[in-house]
Amino acid sequence: MTVEVRIPTILRPYTSGEKLVTVEGTSLAEVINNLESTYPGLGERLTDENGLRRFINIYINDEDVRFLSGLQSVISANDSITILPAVAGGM
Repeated sequence: MTVEVRIPTILRPYTSGEKLVTVEGTSLAEVINNLESTYPGLGERLTDENGLRRFINIYINDEDVRFLSGLQSVISANDSITILPAVAGGM
């Protein structure tokens, strides 16, 4: 099934500036693999050998995937995925 993925500004160079892309997938892992296939370099910015990168937050319909099933989270029809890099800093 096709799903819409919202891409944050910092990762848009990988999608030729597109802020909303569509890819196929029935799990988050499959969606990320298909993002990497279509937009080389994007997948490795989202995951590493341990799974989802520490400073990347991904939401399926406003639910943090870390509180769902992580990369094994199931994607259903009409779901939307939002990628947000974590923001850190301060004094």
